[in-house]
This record gives sequence, C-alpha cells and structure tokens, in this order.
Amino acid sequence: MSTRRTSLVILGGLVLLSLNLRPAAVSVGPVLAEVRSALGMSPVAAGLLTSLPVLAFALFGALAPTAARRVGVHRVTLLALVAAVLGLAGRAVTSSEALFLVLSMLALAGMAMANVLLPSLVKLHFPDAVGRVTAIYTTALAVGLTTSLLLTVPVSHAGGSWRWGLGIWAGLALLAALPWVGLVAHDRALDQAPRSIGWSDVARTRLGWAMALFFGLQSMQAYAVFGWFAQLWRDHGYTAGQAGALVGLLAAVSIPLSLWAPAAVARRTDQARILLAIMLCYPAGYVGLMIAPHAFAIPGALLVGIGAVTFPIVLVLIGLRARTPEGTAALSSFTQSTGYLLAALGPFGVGTLYDVTGGWTAPLLMLTALMVPQIAAGLYVARPAAIEDQLPGNRTISDVAGSKPPRR
Repeated sequence: MSTRRTSLVILGGLVLLSLNLRPAAVSVGPVLAEVRSALGMSPVAAGLLTSLPVLAFALFGALAPTAARRVGVHRVTLLALVAAVLGLAGRAVTSSEALFLVLSMLALAGMAMANVLLPSLVKLHFPDAVGRVTAIYTTALAVGLTTSLLLTVPVSHAGGSWRWGLGIWAGLALLAALPWVGLVAHDRALDQAPRSIGWSDVARTRLGWAMALFFGLQSMQAYAVFGWFAQLWRDHGYTAGQAGALVGLLAAVSIPLSLWAPAAVARRTDQARILLAIMLCYPAGYVGLMIAPHAFAIPGALLVGIGAVTFPIVLVLIGLRARTPEGTAALSSFTQSTGYLLAALGPFGVGTLYDVTGGWTAPLLMLTALMVPQIAAGLYVARPAAIEDQLPGNRTISDVAGSKPPRR
C-alpha cells in the first residue's frame, strides 16, 4: 500500500472512528425516561448511567497507552470498536437493569481507549498537520454526536421501541471497524519508541495537572448537558422529540465551529482570546435558561453549543503541548483519565440536585459556578509550553533512546 493511500485509509479510519465516539454515551439521554420505565431503573441507577461515560473514560483511558505499546495502536483501536459493537448491540436487547449498565460500560470502555489514542494517532501519522487533522476528526465527532441525538427518538418511534433507537449505533461501529482490520498489519511496521514518558511523569508537571483540570471541567459540563438537558426541556413543556431536537441543535452548532476552531488555535500564538470567548458562552446560556427555560430554549441551546467547542480545542492543545507521539500519548492518557474522574461528578451532581430540589435552578447554578476554575485552567494551558520541558530532570525520548532499539 502506497504512503499516500495508507494516509488516506488512516484518515478515513479516524473519521469513522470519531463518528462513533459519542453515540454510546449520548444516545441514551433523549430516551432516558423510556429506558428507566422499561427496565424499572431507579433515580440512583439513572444517575450512574449518565455518569458511566466519564467513569469508563477515566478507568479505561488510562490503560490505552500501555495496551497500544504491547499490542499495537491499530490493534487496540480495532478491539475498541469490537467492544463498542458488542456493548451497543447487547444493551439494546437486554431487559435487565444491571446488564444494561454492564453492556453500556463495555461499549464505553472501547470508546474511552479510542478517544485517548486519537491525539497520538494524529501526531504519529500527521505530525505536520496536527491542527488540520484534529479539526477534521473533531468535526466528525460532532457530526456523530449530533446525528445520534437527532435520530435516536425518530428511529425509536419508527421501530416502535427505544431499543431500535439505541441498537442502530452498533451498525455504525461495525462499519467503522472495517478500515482498522486492514491497518492492524501496519503495527509491525511502526517504530516503537522506548518508554521514556509515563503517566507518573506527567503527574509531576504543572501542565499535566492544568490540562487534566481543564479537560475534566469541560467534560463535566458536556456530559451534564448531553445527559440531562433533554430532560430539562421535557420538564418545561417540550415533547421527547422536540427536546431531542434541541439537544441536537446544541450539538449541531458545534459542527462548523469544530472544523474551524482547532486549526485556528493551532495557527495562533495567542490562543487565550479564542478560548475565552468560546468558554464564556456556557454561563451565558445557563443564565438565560434559568431565567426563561422555555422561551430561551433555542438561544440557550446555541450558546451552550458554542461553549462545547471547548472540547475540540482541548484535544488540539494536547497535541500542541507535546513534541513527540509518546509525549502526546502520555499527556493524553493523564489528561483524559484524570480529567474524567473529575468529570464524573458533573452528571451525577446534576441528577442529585435535580432529584433533591425538583427543579433546574440549582443544577444550572452549579454548572455556572464551575466555569470559574475552568476558565482559569484554560487560560493556563493556552500558554505556549511542552510537556517534555516540565518532566522530572527534563527527560525526553532522546535521553533513553539507547535503552531499547526501535522495532521495525
């Protein structure tokens, strides 16, 4: 396979993979009431269900770099998609609350590992085009997110059950696995760098913790929004389809911005201005929804959707704050695994406040208050820096390059 053809296959594989990174997590939200009713799911279990994505990303995301070194990055990506297919298909047919949660975790575990490996795959295969390729795959991610939010309810209605609306995404994951079947052979041809940068090394850097805090708070916002805002709008008079469409609008507004923002950030030395302007849309949307949740539904969805563009920006910043694929993988693993532990508090906290207060003012106040540390962390990671420069003893891959010869 020629180098150009291989690059196109890898790029296509990244796009298809990105389309699958969110349906497992967000497709439940629009039909959460129906799932709870059918499975007899308690409020606590529902809160756990909406927190599973961040828990899975925290736990399994930390394992991704080690698995990639031992098994091969393309093999791990393929296995991640297989796990998604099995989990998505299985949870659509089970009638057990516990098994639904387990199978959801299986699908999310696969997506968690793939999510961590994406920045390092970009750095590995497209080192001179990190911003452009990140823009492409984050746009595909936004398309997958929006599509799953918009189609889950209509497909459920067409099939006569929420099971069709959730199960259809197993087919998309199966399609995404096809290019990676052909790419697994290339794991043997890749240079395997010695392990010089680990999770514990990144944990001793200011940049690593700032990136994890920024990523965690952003993910807390996103998963709380996508897990609960459909219910918010249903509580204020919208039907299930209308509420799903509003959340879909929230996601859709990020599609063109996701294509623009990562590349714009990568081109600029002053990245803080773009980042700050986008982040401030979150609290603006929340305040509007607190004041007039029904009348402000569309403007609120648009503003919060713009705020969600912080996510593709943090992904490109992970690539820009490291000089090597290994440094990118280590920073990505620490950022996402640690950040998602923090993010797990978001949807669970929103659900708890909603159950305790019976309304949405307290959850929205919580999300607004959390923007203060998110903005502070975001402005810190927007400064030019490289994780390799903050490692203990300023170690880089070249310092230990003689410890183990590259494998071809």
